[in-house]
Amino acid sequence: MKKYIKPEARAAICLLLIVLIGALPFYMPNKYFIRVATLCVMYSSLAMSLNLITGFMGQVSLGHAAFLGIGAYTSAILSDRMGWPFLVTMLCAVAVAGAFGVLIGVPSLRLKGSYLAIVTLGFCEVVRLTELNWMSLTRGPLGMTGIARPVIFGYQIKSNRDYYFLSLFLLAVILFLLHNLVNSYIGRAVMAVREDDIAADACGINVRRYKVMVFTVSSALTGMVGAFYAHYMRFIDPSAFNFEQSTSILSMVILGGLGGLPGSILGAVLLTILPEALRDMSNFRMLIYGLVIAVMMIFRPQGILGRTTFLQMLGIQKSYAMSNAEAEKRYLNQTEAKEDS
Repeated sequence: MKKYIKPEARAAICLLLIVLIGALPFYMPNKYFIRVATLCVMYSSLAMSLNLITGFMGQVSLGHAAFLGIGAYTSAILSDRMGWPFLVTMLCAVAVAGAFGVLIGVPSLRLKGSYLAIVTLGFCEVVRLTELNWMSLTRGPLGMTGIARPVIFGYQIKSNRDYYFLSLFLLAVILFLLHNLVNSYIGRAVMAVREDDIAADACGINVRRYKVMVFTVSSALTGMVGAFYAHYMRFIDPSAFNFEQSTSILSMVILGGLGGLPGSILGAVLLTILPEALRDMSNFRMLIYGLVIAVMMIFRPQGILGRTTFLQMLGIQKSYAMSNAEAEKRYLNQTEAKEDS
């Protein structure tokens, strides 16, 4: 018989975890650890935004790095050439990335499966080549250097601790938006499209509109993270927004669990820390990295947390998901009960 942790204990554990995450720069002041923690938070935001497309909508996208680059270059260019403040350039990055999401989503979301993946992969490469060759705008392979530090309401973000708290704030904003989205009627419609778009269309759900909406929201949120990335690194070049970046973010989503926001955070943290932990084993680092992914796909294809929600982790909401064996057993029990009666 399985033993479950009481909801009160789960809530206490989660509260303690939040406090530890928020206080991390104070009890772990090493700059390297704070930088890795900031990257974990940033990639958690990226993984959640991609999970909206891949996990909740069921569409494979390999062009997420393109929207990250669009947001980064938009914010960097407006800050460097126009002298606009960070909050304004970040909002512009959200708008421009969202506009490209609509531009790509309207024609490409008619496709399914591997075809959409090919379209987004091609878009990622087109964006990278544009950033590489448009010298007058992006400085091409030289990259953009000396990007201004963010200034928010008169306070300049300059220390590693400041960037960490800024990344946490952006993660909280994205988490709040996505949690409310997936638990609204829009989220239920999107998940219905994921399970069977033909049945969803027969029930009156505008499949194409919801697909474009989700793709646009995901692209816009990625543009927001791109703006933070540009001002955090203070140097960007096209090599940071290539296909490898897209596959890394997708690996985080798959490892943590498709269709679950907590899984995205866990997958991002693990796949950000793992390469750093194996840095001393440079000859075998990628081999071990790939082996971990392969083992997970064999023994836990649904990801570590699967479609677990935050409410389920707190014990507030029960999980209605069941395995095929459990479903078959329940069906047989119901059939036997009918025959006995």
